[in-house]
Amino acid sequence: MILSDKRILEEIDKGTIIIEPFKAECLGTNSYDVHLGKYLATYKDRILDAKAHNKIDHFEIPKEGYVLHPGTLYLGVTLEYTETHAHIPFLEGKSSTGRLGIDIHATAGKGDVGFCNTWTLEISCAQPVRIYAGMPIGQLIYFTVEGDIQTMYNTKNNAKYNNKTTKPVESMMWKNKF
Repeated sequence: MILSDKRILEEIDKGTIIIEPFKAECLGTNSYDVHLGKYLATYKDRILDAKAHNKIDHFEIPKEGYVLHPGTLYLGVTLEYTETHAHIPFLEGKSSTGRLGIDIHATAGKGDVGFCNTWTLEISCAQPVRIYAGMPIGQLIYFTVEGDIQTMYNTKNNAKYNNKTTKPVESMMWKNKF
């Protein structure tokens, strides 16, 4: 079940959903709009290795915007910091973003109960497109959870994305044992 606007507000009042900064005009019928933060990153190497720590270069989006190009994976970050303590957050692109040919996540649209951070975006585009810090980039949808949670994400010893950040975070696949 997806939470409605009224239910999202109730959960914010209870403290089970935290969105900072929160703006009432960003609340949709059953979602909350999130915005692109001011930092992007790209990988230093053109060939990535799933077993290696692939390093990234961070840069700030200039006031005049930044042109994304096809064939490059950009890591972005949401302006909003969120905490979700009793629901499953899903991050989806906005239709307006998609109609510009921008994908905001390759595979990682689902968060975990207990996720407390900004969202790193895996951004790609179909054709060159200029983007801006602060532009609407996606929407969070909250689902109810069936059953009790044994271990919240923010209490897991092996959680790889728990460090609070305002910048995109590179893949931590290299921390897995395989």
